Amino acid sequence: MAQSSIRNNYQLLVIGGSAGSLEVLINVLPHLRNDLALAIVVVMHRKPGESFLTDIIASKTSWPVKEAEEKEAIQQGHIYIAPADYHLLLEKDRTFSLDFSEKIHFSRPAIDATFETASEAYGGAVIGVLLSGANADGASGLGLVKKAGGLTIVQDPSEAAVPYMPEQAIQQVTVDYIATTTMIIDIINRIGQ
Repeated sequence: MAQSSIRNNYQLLVIGGSAGSLEVLINVLPHLRNDLALAIVVVMHRKPGESFLTDIIASKTSWPVKEAEEKEAIQQGHIYIAPADYHLLLEKDRTFSLDFSEKIHFSRPAIDATFETASEAYGGAVIGVLLSGANADGASGLGLVKKAGGLTIVQDPSEAAVPYMPEQAIQQVTVDYIATTTMIIDIINRIGQ
């Protein structure tokens, strides 16, 4: 496993996942330090019309949680959820854009689309985390986060409920960390210390 030192200049944490990732997410988010100077964006595959994700996450953390809205300014200390059936794009002026273009890897929202635009908007100040899932979405986007100088973390496939997604990322990207849920929490909480 490649490991890198953790810098202190990260501004954005993007977490992507699909099948089997919700349990990891609701285990990670409650344990993150409240004083982390980050905005958190969550992109999870789900069916159109599913709206329970925001409420589930909000019940597990003290951070403000909401679905991202068109042209909304991204603020530190907030958790934003990608709306169902839209790609969530990040603009260079640090606002969100919702996109209804074709599905990527059969998914909308697509993790790749958010990782790609996050790396364009924030450069090396992005932490990309890819969790359990059943397709290859997120792997190429995580590669762009890495190329821009960001930190890349992939859930350990041996722990993932559905290991295909993290395995694809590990095959395509020299990620910084292959981490269990506990390790993911520890890595993120070391930022700024």
